[in-house]
Amino acid sequence: MSIKTATPRPPTRVQHTLKPISRRRLIVDQIARWLILAACVLALIPLAWVLFTVVTRGIDLVLSVEWWTQSQRNIGPRDYGGGAAAAIQGSLIQVGIAALISIPIGVLGGIYLVEYKEKKLVKPLSFMVDILTGIPSIVSGLFIYALLITTLGANRMGFAVSLALTLLMIPVVVRGTEEMLRIVPNELREASYALGVPRYLTILKVVIPTSISGIITAIMLGIARIMGETAPLLILVGYTSSFNANPFSGEQAALPLMINVERGNPLPPGQDRAWAAALTLILIVMALNLGARLISRYSGTKK
Repeated sequence: MSIKTATPRPPTRVQHTLKPISRRRLIVDQIARWLILAACVLALIPLAWVLFTVVTRGIDLVLSVEWWTQSQRNIGPRDYGGGAAAAIQGSLIQVGIAALISIPIGVLGGIYLVEYKEKKLVKPLSFMVDILTGIPSIVSGLFIYALLITTLGANRMGFAVSLALTLLMIPVVVRGTEEMLRIVPNELREASYALGVPRYLTILKVVIPTSISGIITAIMLGIARIMGETAPLLILVGYTSSFNANPFSGEQAALPLMINVERGNPLPPGQDRAWAAALTLILIVMALNLGARLISRYSGTKK
């Protein structure tokens, strides 16, 4: 008895015919492209105009050496000269203290909201972060004034400004860290857990190095958010034209306060100093962002 084997049939070729793109779709695509390009140009025009105005009005003083080394002490409203060194020092001290407080709290808060989302405190903490995100800067300044100065009897000082800026920076860092941690694939966490690695080591060795670039970006967004705030400074510390490196005693200069004070001077020397202080503030924020980019580029996981 012979067994017949079935001969395999050659695979049938399926012809996929691509329909030509209709002229209407091409026209709609081109219109959408031009509309998007026009929207981008319209959004960039005000930014470019502001930058051009600030640079052209303030570049002369910023390029001078005394602007970065001297203060405004003994410089009258009609006098030219002086520098922004005292204001730069005060801004860096106030923002630095706020960053030292906000960065650990914000990063740890973002980690808790993502990595421990089964805990009962996650929803209340997320709700509080949403509330802090929408608080105006003047409200944070008034809160610190009522708590620290009115209730506890402290004096107006730079440290009070740092506390108010902390309330503004924490929600930015928390939300930024939270979003970056959510991008990390769960497969990385599961692979670490499968190897017997505990949760805290998984967070330290896997999750954070994977998202460190985005976390640094969130931190820099928080610093840029508070760098130019004026309302807390007007409420919590007085302006001085001299150097004061002690944030716990006396009045302290800052770049936003200097801009506000010199803006009220209608004479050309004051207007020039206001534009130069604004340009200095932009340059400092830009330098911090470039430094953060370099740090995030050479840190974290290596491909």
